[in-house]
Amino acid sequence: MIYIDGSFGSGGGQVLRTAVGLSALLHKPVSIQNIRIKRPNPGLQEQHLQAIKAVAQVCQGELKGAYLGSTSIEFYPSKIIPGNYNIKIATAGSVSLLLQALLLPSSQGSFSFHIKGGGTYGKWSPPISYLLSVFLPLISQMGYKVKVKVLREGFYPRGGAEVVVNTEKANFFPLYLLKPGKVREIRGVSVASRNLQKRKVAERQRDSAWKILKQRGFKKVNIEIEYVSSSSCGSGINLVAITEHSLLGGNALGERGKKAEEVGEEAARNLLLELKGAVDRYAGDQLLPYLAFGGGQIRVSEVTDHLLTNAWVIEKFLPVKIHIEKDIVKIIG
Repeated sequence: MIYIDGSFGSGGGQVLRTAVGLSALLHKPVSIQNIRIKRPNPGLQEQHLQAIKAVAQVCQGELKGAYLGSTSIEFYPSKIIPGNYNIKIATAGSVSLLLQALLLPSSQGSFSFHIKGGGTYGKWSPPISYLLSVFLPLISQMGYKVKVKVLREGFYPRGGAEVVVNTEKANFFPLYLLKPGKVREIRGVSVASRNLQKRKVAERQRDSAWKILKQRGFKKVNIEIEYVSSSSCGSGINLVAITEHSLLGGNALGERGKKAEEVGEEAARNLLLELKGAVDRYAGDQLLPYLAFGGGQIRVSEVTDHLLTNAWVIEKFLPVKIHIEKDIVKIIG
């Protein structure tokens, strides 16, 4: 049994997702205490609960203490069984964050997940468009092929997304991303629910992002517009810098009382902050478990609390050392 203090470091749901995902992948039981204990609403919320239940499904695992509000669980994984699985999220909980846990054991075979409910654009989590444009292409370079198809977008507070995910058995290779090189092009997508089309919210998000990027000298900028059906009114924008060697993302979420122009500007400025690294701050911590298996080095735009926390959790499970010096992350062992 591996014992994890869920209050360590950033102390959020990431500790839980990484620990349970690695537990299933490595067939090592885990006990996690103090889950999200520092948060205003401590313990398991709907998205955390469904994430660990989904992981338990794919490896025939046994969960103890898995209920809403629980601050401690025990997980006993068994054999990973590839196949087709249905997952439901009753709230607008992030589909992207659920996949953080689920994709780890799913690297061991061909899986198909039909996810109903949850959010594809939400607070404190990367939108699903970021996974499609940045994270999944990066892990594909490491030998892990994952396809995601969004059938329906989901926004806060109702969620209501519908997403299909397919994985293939991974053969992990090292990843070396130390120099991003010049930016060749910036692409993106500005998304809004159909009831915001008359107000041209998606266009206004795009235009304000475009303006900031043009001011910084980027000439090749292509941001698509999408209006989608959804259960809730909402919007978001995701931008991707395609460089000589890498992909970096920046995004922003529309909120009540926040002008569309502010959303687009925020996404553009977030992207510009990431360009000092070869890997953006979100991919930095999300790539770590895969780097621990495949090896390699990355230069991150920022060493975040999430990255440090994920490194700590991974070292509890694997005989590796994650060496972090300035902005370079290196796998030793």
